[in-house]
Amino acid sequence: MVRILVAGGTGFLGRKLCTALVDRGDAVSVLSRRPNQARQRIGSPVRMLQWDPSQPTPAGEWVEEFGSVDAVVNLAGENIGGRGPIPTRWSGALKAELRASRLQATRALVNAIAQTDSARWPRVLVNASAAGYYGDRGEEVLTEQSTAGDDFLAKLCVEWEAAACAAEALGVRVVRLRTGVVLDGGSLASDLLVLTSRLGVAGPLGSGRQWWSWIHREDVAGLILHALDREAVSGPLNLVAPAPRRMRDFAVVLGRLLHRPVWLPAPAFALRVALGELADALLLGSQRVSPVLALNTGYTFQFTSLEDAFSDILRHPVSGAVR
Repeated sequence: MVRILVAGGTGFLGRKLCTALVDRGDAVSVLSRRPNQARQRIGSPVRMLQWDPSQPTPAGEWVEEFGSVDAVVNLAGENIGGRGPIPTRWSGALKAELRASRLQATRALVNAIAQTDSARWPRVLVNASAAGYYGDRGEEVLTEQSTAGDDFLAKLCVEWEAAACAAEALGVRVVRLRTGVVLDGGSLASDLLVLTSRLGVAGPLGSGRQWWSWIHREDVAGLILHALDREAVSGPLNLVAPAPRRMRDFAVVLGRLLHRPVWLPAPAFALRVALGELADALLLGSQRVSPVLALNTGYTFQFTSLEDAFSDILRHPVSGAVR
């Protein structure tokens, strides 16, 4: 039995991961600011611990947990698209919250490891990041060795990953999860695409030629388990399916599955007016990302085609999902 500590376990990805860990027999502890509410959201038999990552010096029962776990998974961070059902423009305040929620949590976890007796340190830290690390790169094929972009999200990912890498100085293996567009019922991307397609108003965003590197939520959980279990997985890990698709393909595939027309494209200028720089970061930017490390270390994807991913989502809708 492996003992895992999870930060961000109540989120869209965290709940799926906790279920997968429990199902395979691992002992899971979850850090939450509001443990009573978190227990209701997760629904899996996990140990709940209250924490406050904003405190400069980690203290409390949750810190003591680091002396008895084998691995730490950090998925904590405010939703990049805001808290509502549709994306929210990045105000200065929201940008500060996005940054603080990621850096404070990551630094608190690394500091807690440093405070623990070195003989009892966890062997691995699997830390969230995003494919937004690469920025808008057009037709370039991006691997884990590709350089970072220079927009807000890319710079945030660079800082986020650097905070996690501080654990390497303690001898901890660190894996940085550069996650692409996650598809499943309850994800922002899936819900908006399915809704607009059902209404018969779906169409490409902007030119529709931009690459969207997607991944089904089942494979996100699968790849995190893969990262936990395999010593060969270290450094950046692209969490994307092997076959990225152009944005217009998403509208076409859903239109075909739902027997709905694919309508006129949403003009890029209108999206930028409505969403500001968030439009380029999440919708209009092009990232053709390849999961080189996942494939080279033997991971077998459950969903390799967009058609299969959306067919699964439409057959198994998730009701009442929370992000």
